[in-house]
Amino acid sequence: MSSPPLRVFLTKAQDEKLLELSKSATVSQKTRDRSHVIRLSARGWKVAKIASYFNVSKLVVRNTIHRWQEREISGLEDTPKPGRKRKWQPEDLAEIEQKLETEPRTYSSRQLCQILANTRKIQLSERHLRRILKKKLYVEEN
Repeated sequence: MSSPPLRVFLTKAQDEKLLELSKSATVSQKTRDRSHVIRLSARGWKVAKIASYFNVSKLVVRNTIHRWQEREISGLEDTPKPGRKRKWQPEDLAEIEQKLETEPRTYSSRQLCQILANTRKIQLSERHLRRILKKKLYVEEN
């Protein structure tokens, strides 16, 4: 025996909030898409049709609907990403870049790490600093 179709029923206030959320520029695209998924489900769209419309798997749509049923609006938000937070900020790199551009001498990665440690109280390995600078240089070229 198959289970009944997965469907959401919304109040007018919930639908208006989801519409507002789906048009908001301050939330991530994924959150806007999730709010749109819920609104389509409430309008009677089946999971397969919603999945096809968004070009995602049915499982993604089902998970979104289940998250809505459990936590409503808070269930649509992005979960925290894994990994450690950055030790450095863009302003820290800007200081290094400014030093490299204005002073005629060259610096080794060890010297740059010491400068960051002394002026900004940031401990980075030489290898990590080289990777950051290399990535930034690549992004600026493209």
